[in-house]
This record gives sequence, C-alpha cells and structure tokens, in this order.
Amino acid sequence: MKKQILSLASLFAIAALALFQTACNEEHDHDHDHEHGEEHEHHDDDDKGHKDEHGHDEKEGHDDDHADEDHGHDHDKLQAGPNGGRILKSVEPHLEFFVTEDRKVQITAVDDDNKAIPVEVASVTVIGGDRSSPTRLSFAKSGDALLSDIAFPAGNDFPVVVQITPSADAKKITEKFNLNLASCPTCEYKEYACICDHAHDDHDHDEEKKK
Repeated sequence: MKKQILSLASLFAIAALALFQTACNEEHDHDHDHEHGEEHEHHDDDDKGHKDEHGHDEKEGHDDDHADEDHGHDHDKLQAGPNGGRILKSVEPHLEFFVTEDRKVQITAVDDDNKAIPVEVASVTVIGGDRSSPTRLSFAKSGDALLSDIAFPAGNDFPVVVQITPSADAKKITEKFNLNLASCPTCEYKEYACICDHAHDDHDHDEEKKK
C-alpha cells in the first residue's frame, strides 16, 4: 500500500514539474515574441519617420533640394556690358571697359542687372599699346560715363593696365588684360569682351589690388 502511495506521489511530482517547465517555456517564448515584435515595430516606425507627408523619403527630398541648389548656382559665367564691352569685376559697382569706334575708351558703371548707371569712381587711368612706348589715357565725365581724352594708337592686340580709385580714401585697384580688338567669330562681341566658352588669351588676365 505504501509503495502505491509513493508511486502516485512520484507521478504527481513528475507531472507538476512537467507542467511548470511547459509554463516557463511558454512564458519565455511569449516574451521573446513580444520583444521581437517591438523591435520590428520600432524599425518600422523609424522607416516611417524618414518619409515626409507625401510618402517620399527625406533623403530623396534632401538630394532633390541639393540638385535644385546646384542648378540654381551662377558659376560666374562671362557677360558683356550694356555697350558690348568687358566687365571689370574687381570694383563695386562693376565697370564696363568699352572701346569706341574711334578707339577711345569709355568707362560705364553697371548695376546687378547689367544696366548702365552713373559712374562715381574718383579716378581711372589706362595704359596700353606698345610696351616700349605705351599710351596713357586720362578720363573725364561724359554724361553718366567716363571717356578717355585720347584714342589708342594703331594695333588690335596689346596689353592694357586699368587703374581705378573708387573713392578718395580707397585703395587703388589694378586690372591687367590683353586688349584684342578682333571680332569674335562665334559671338557678337570683340575678343576682349567675348562671352564664348572657347579659350581666349584676353580672358587670362591678372586682377590685383594695390595700396
């Protein structure tokens, strides 16, 4: 009789242990599934967080914005002045250097829209022509522009030096370039003011500021 009672007690103990282990395993599996599900949900939320209100990825929108910015940049393209002359950008407002039909030099101030405005610099001098015997041009007011007192001598391709004093207390600004008076074959301007993409010696000039 005692053996039967012990056997039944052993069976009950084994059964209880088995139920306890099963319950623990189920709870562990449940917690694991719950944590795994939360992890996926978190990633899904992160992914959603990278999309804008239209469903587009923020990264894509960011790239598009940069693409628009790149297209919107002005990469300092060449531009002739309102009279068809060369723009001198070392001074503000910019000045147009233009050689007239009688070979005099006209200096015109231009605004941000490339339109002529009254010139207000203190002084301008131009030296050019033959290096051994250069010609020096002085300027006087002519309407809203400045006009040289004399014309350049013969020759269509020679170096020039332009010295500009913006105001009485400002530093002198010097620009050097090659004055090529030949007509450009691919645009409507002279070579010294050409806006074409092909290389020109007259665009390879120095710009320097002197005290």
